[in-house]
Amino acid sequence: MKEKEFLLSANETRRADALAIDAGTPGIELMSRAGRAVADTATTMVSPGARILVLAGPGQNGGDGFVAASRFANEGFEVILALLGDRTRLRGDAAIAATRWSGTTISADGAPFSEADLIVDALFGTGLSREIEGEAWRVIEQVNASHRPVVAVDLPSGIDADTGAPHAIAVRATRTVTFGTRKPGHLLLPGRDYAGPVEVADIGIGAQILASLHAKTFANHPGLWLSRFPKPGLASHKYDRGHTLVVSGGAVRTGAARMAARAALRIGAGLVTVASPPEALGVNAAHLTAIMLRGCDGPEGLAEILKDPRFNSLIMGPALGVHSGTRAMVTVAIQARRSLVLDADALTSFEGLASELHQAFRSAPTVITPHTGEFARLFSGHSDILDPPSKLERTRRAAAYLGAVVVLKGADTVIAAPDGRAAINENGTPHLATAGSGDTLCGMIGGLMAQGMPAFEAACAGVWIHAEAGAAFGPGLIAEDLPEQVPGVLRGLLG
Repeated sequence: MKEKEFLLSANETRRADALAIDAGTPGIELMSRAGRAVADTATTMVSPGARILVLAGPGQNGGDGFVAASRFANEGFEVILALLGDRTRLRGDAAIAATRWSGTTISADGAPFSEADLIVDALFGTGLSREIEGEAWRVIEQVNASHRPVVAVDLPSGIDADTGAPHAIAVRATRTVTFGTRKPGHLLLPGRDYAGPVEVADIGIGAQILASLHAKTFANHPGLWLSRFPKPGLASHKYDRGHTLVVSGGAVRTGAARMAARAALRIGAGLVTVASPPEALGVNAAHLTAIMLRGCDGPEGLAEILKDPRFNSLIMGPALGVHSGTRAMVTVAIQARRSLVLDADALTSFEGLASELHQAFRSAPTVITPHTGEFARLFSGHSDILDPPSKLERTRRAAAYLGAVVVLKGADTVIAAPDGRAAINENGTPHLATAGSGDTLCGMIGGLMAQGMPAFEAACAGVWIHAEAGAAFGPGLIAEDLPEQVPGVLRGLLG
């Protein structure tokens, strides 16, 4: 199992480079290691003697390209080095790397793109902060039109390291080689699609330097949360594993709550109960076996049930209804100070009313799981949360505002905690795009919280396991299949 994986922002990457240099590694040595790593990867993608076009930009990324070009030439490849801009304007380590290139340099705008067997994109890297235009636009347009395999250096040129968004246009790479750590833009969409598989090269930015940065962004995989995952002992019994309460909608809106309940039970909650409106008791009773059932007549009924402290985890929202009654039930849940998961209607009922929930969840662990539309409705009128271009930043701001863990769902789900920690998920599958999938996700998170897993770790684990379950089933998946895949995922996870 790999360890916790940091994702460094552009600013954090610059600080990491500076710390490595301060620790005694010259900048030109870092650049040389980076360029050699790119060359080593690129040469596995072509036959001996192939023609490789290296596109070098005007900054440090271009310096990596010069190093790679020299290595290609030394290994017998036919190398064309095309420079964007004037060679006399290269500075620092990039200028040093350029002096070590003994071959011919041509203009990037006139490069023979279609004649190359492979293109190395060393135009712009992590530090790009402006829109792409003019010659740079034309070069990237020709790279993409060539349909040649492309190895991107650090990031596909034009992709923002922090947001994954293109600066008007961006290179579509076959593979990317980055240095030290991946960046958020490698995992966030559409950057992930542009980058292709990403290889991380060790150029001397070690664990001590990474730790000193106190970075708070991670890739979501078990190394981040497995140490906090609940593992029953020989003497464990069901009461040790918590009791999850799932609130059901009315008679014709009961299925979502049952799916959440089954997911909570499958992921290990010791007991699960569905709290049902009186008119839906018969419907729910006809479908439940291992899951228990309680009558619950509105907010007063929920408050009565929650007088029992054994209900330590509460899930609300799936098909609960969008109305003031749902808001009242959420208020009861907050006041009960139980581990809480809010999804779907429990969020949409607060459309434009996020201020009523400002810091409301500080007293108990809470996770909210909106998709993009629910997120926009909840925070309507809060431009400070909705306007940042980065999904990562929007999720972080929402978590800080509410005092809750926020799971902003999608193919690049982001999980953020109020303290600034955030994780980006990357094992999602399009098969999860089916009705009820989100209901099972909130059930998994609630079931883990019932077992005492902290909210951020439970949310990250729930998202990852949910995606693994979807991938395990594959085509034809419907939401009811997801809980049944969980035991297999847990066997692989826990050995």
